[in-house]
Amino acid sequence: MTASLKTVLAKAGLRVDPDEFLTLVEDAARQLSPADPDPADYFNPEQQEALTAVGLDLSPRRRSDGDHRARAVAAQAVLRDSAVTVAEAAETIGVDPSRIRHRLLARRLSGWKERGGWRLPAWQFTSTGVLPGLEAVLEAVPDDQPPLVVAAFMTTSQSDLRIDGEPVSPRAWLLASGDPEPVAKLASTLGTPA
Repeated sequence: MTASLKTVLAKAGLRVDPDEFLTLVEDAARQLSPADPDPADYFNPEQQEALTAVGLDLSPRRRSDGDHRARAVAAQAVLRDSAVTVAEAAETIGVDPSRIRHRLLARRLSGWKERGGWRLPAWQFTSTGVLPGLEAVLEAVPDDQPPLVVAAFMTTSQSDLRIDGEPVSPRAWLLASGDPEPVAKLASTLGTPA
C-alpha cells in the first residue's frame, strides 16, 4: 500500500512521506464525531417530534452506509500537509516572520495553531506573494468558520464566479485579477443555511 500511496501523493503534488501522511489522516480522524451517532440523541422529545413531523429522518446510520467522514478526513489531511509555516510564508512574500504573525492575528491571513506554531494554508499564496484581494475576502468570512471550510470555499468552483463562461474557484478568480467584492460577498455567507 505504501507504494501506491506514495504514487497518489506524488500525483497530487504533496511532498510528504506516506507514513507521515497516514499519521495526519489518523490525527484528523480522531477529531471527528463518532462513526454512527444516533441523531435523535441530540434533541429532546419535543424537538424530535417537530423534526420528524417535517420529514427529517432521525434514525441512526446503518453500518452498510458509506462513512461520510472519510472525505472530510482526507481534505483535512491534505490541508494540513500542504500548509506552510510562518517562516515559509515570510520567505514567500518577502517579509519578516513577525509580520506574518501580525497578519494572522489581524485576520489578514488564514491559519491555525498546531504543535506550538502557526500553519497557513497554501491556497492563499502565489509563488511570489499573497493572493490578490485576499484581505477583503478574509475580512468578510464569519469568525466562526474554520480553515478547512474557508479552504474548501476558496478552492471550489462557484457558479457566481465565471471566466469565459465557466465557473471558477474564488482563488482562480482572484488570480485572474477578478474583483474581490463578489468573492467577499459569497464568503460572508459561509456557515449560513442555503
